[in-house]
Amino acid sequence: MRILVVAVGRLRDRPLRAAADEYLKRIRRYARCDEIEVRDGAALARPVPEGAHRIALEVDGEQVASLDFARRVERWGASGKGELAFLIGGADGIPADLSRAASSRLSLSRLTLPHRLARVLLYEQLYRAFTLIRGEPYARED
Repeated sequence: MRILVVAVGRLRDRPLRAAADEYLKRIRRYARCDEIEVRDGAALARPVPEGAHRIALEVDGEQVASLDFARRVERWGASGKGELAFLIGGADGIPADLSRAASSRLSLSRLTLPHRLARVLLYEQLYRAFTLIRGEPYARED
């Protein structure tokens, strides 16, 4: 499985960058995971490989529990090329045409989150998903 996170803006805040890097390191024990930072929403689709499952992270996307998210990651990773591309927009969100073209639209929360914090939350949920899939003790889901 290959995971690509394409996000608008640079993660410059040191504590957030450190948290993101820690979760990326953990995720990479299970799958290849790359992060690409782009300047604006118009550039979000460019680095996504053809045939990848595109997941737009949007406030009005579908909300799922961590266990359901883990099941989806597992299913998406087992289908097609096994490439997942998570798209995180900037302050203006994801362009409407890209949102409509996404394979899935998910919400991390109904709360308004800074897009930089949303990236760290996504990484934590991806790590949690892999531990759930493997039955490891990090995720204490019942």
